[in-house]
Amino acid sequence: MAGFLATVLICDDEPALRELIRVSLDGRFSFAEAHDGVECLAMARELQPDIVVLDMMMPRLNGLDVLSELRADEELAETPVIVLTAQPASREEAMRGGASRVMLKPFTPDEISAAVEEVLAEAG
Repeated sequence: MAGFLATVLICDDEPALRELIRVSLDGRFSFAEAHDGVECLAMARELQPDIVVLDMMMPRLNGLDVLSELRADEELAETPVIVLTAQPASREEAMRGGASRVMLKPFTPDEISAAVEEVLAEAG
């Protein structure tokens, strides 16, 4: 499997945050980016990513709704999802919804990189 790069679908309405995540993981993964929840679901269904990094607060469809749709989709139900939130109270709700991990904003490049690596390793 040499040369295979896992695909990370980054879903966040803030371009700067998508760029921070991409730069934090650069060289080790291939990327797709979505700027809202509707686009995230469409891209996830099309690309079947290895992991989704999902912001909680997005236009058109929020992170919890996207997470619920992913978990209900037979082809995506087992896809690891890291949920990003600025609201500590949202952590438990996201975990109940099926998040693999919840990270509070702000986070460092090392923290997001470690979380993606760990969640992918756990998913096997």
